[in-house]
Amino acid sequence: MKRKLKKLYGILCLSMSFLICSCGQSSAKDKDFSELTTPGSQEEAYEYRTFFLPAKDGPIQPYVGDTMPYYEDGVYYIYYLKEGGDSYNHSVYLATTKDFVTYTEQDEVVLKASDTGQDTWIGTGSVVKAGGKYYFFYTGHADSADIEYKEKIMVAEGDNLTAFHKISGWEITPPDELGQKNDFRDPQAYYDPDTDTISLTITASKDNVARILKYTVSADLQETNYDGIIFTNTAGDFWNLECSDTFRMGDKWYLTYSAQDDTLWYASADEQFGPYSEAKRLEGKLFYAAKHVENGENAYMAGWARRSESPVSTRSVSAWAGNLVVQKIIQKENGDLMLAPADQVIQQFQKERKLMVDNAQALIEADSTYQYIDMCTCYERFLLKGNFTYSGDGSFGLCFDYNGETDKYKLISICPNDNLLQLSFNEGSTPIAETEVHLESGKEYSFSYIQEGSVGVFYIDDMAALTVRLYGVSGKPIKLFAENNSVTFSALEQYSN
Repeated sequence: MKRKLKKLYGILCLSMSFLICSCGQSSAKDKDFSELTTPGSQEEAYEYRTFFLPAKDGPIQPYVGDTMPYYEDGVYYIYYLKEGGDSYNHSVYLATTKDFVTYTEQDEVVLKASDTGQDTWIGTGSVVKAGGKYYFFYTGHADSADIEYKEKIMVAEGDNLTAFHKISGWEITPPDELGQKNDFRDPQAYYDPDTDTISLTITASKDNVARILKYTVSADLQETNYDGIIFTNTAGDFWNLECSDTFRMGDKWYLTYSAQDDTLWYASADEQFGPYSEAKRLEGKLFYAAKHVENGENAYMAGWARRSESPVSTRSVSAWAGNLVVQKIIQKENGDLMLAPADQVIQQFQKERKLMVDNAQALIEADSTYQYIDMCTCYERFLLKGNFTYSGDGSFGLCFDYNGETDKYKLISICPNDNLLQLSFNEGSTPIAETEVHLESGKEYSFSYIQEGSVGVFYIDDMAALTVRLYGVSGKPIKLFAENNSVTFSALEQYSN
């Protein structure tokens, strides 16, 4: 049924009217959003590819929840908790890709939540290969008051990566020292061939203090040992550290996690399981539950872009689950981590578009009043690149027109005075998401921005990344803006595919 719906959707898209835009020798066809005046109508018209969404299997669009990526033989297996549609209580589904540009969706459920018992809801887990078997460790979340433990760690096994069956009776319960039976989830598994054991990191909470625990499991699953706490949150007032992961880059080990109701963080160590340094932010709060996957050459973070339950809202982007977003992990010389676009994602944009500014540059000299310059058109799918220098303390960046009213503008703002890269609505008065960035006045920086549908990621190259959600902006101008600043934008380019 899904495949039929996908085919039908493609036919409908082809039947829509198109605009033809040209620049030099190249031309591209784009959907005409002039009659799609509402965020909802635009969202239904988008054909998400790079920022993957599951196919509609009914009247309600399903979404990608927590991702559990795995790599083997040139293929990235992106398991995810599916929100809505034909998914029962966050059952696990699968999409595969070789390039992070296009995805193949598996129709069949990988792990289905049970009608009764411990795993009536499925929570985040991970896949690991050990002893010729694939194991899927996951969270069994019970919704019955009659079940003693709200959350346990459970496991399924498979002979391949597309089908798993649950192992009845195998479980890990919270240790006695935790003193509670509620928050114990998100197992991340690592196989050690030297010891023939599987290490598990598990997030837990006690007295609203977040921590990450470690267990060691024999590869035959016959023996399980609790190794204690490996990380306790010290970077903020967070009550849980969801979807933890560890990986090595160079001579450093890194621990990543999404602080609940906050954003993506990382800490470093000389050994895989610590002790760790003070944690640092890696992205904003709209890029959530991200975990790493690597192919032997490059490493990536796969997470989901938060959305709004009401796309017409200019006050909130807070709903659980959304589009899949994958970003490349970069290790800087000092050991800090940064996120960048995956190379294949950048390379898909080959058609240069005509800008609204002359000579691909613009100067904005602004006092306390916001100043705007139309720069380009917001297409369904595009890459924007350029450089900037500034000399003031006020904000500047990209402005997206929501409905023609300046007080509803959506801004991707660089805020030197606050050391922030920020998404805000209503001309900056409603902050939505942010991440830290430290820039110097008078120095030239490069930026890149990728948008598909209502999802975008803005990069200050080698400095910061911020995932954004922008409803109702397609077909309208993207503006450059500044306030209390003098900003020069140069080498501006826009590409579509």
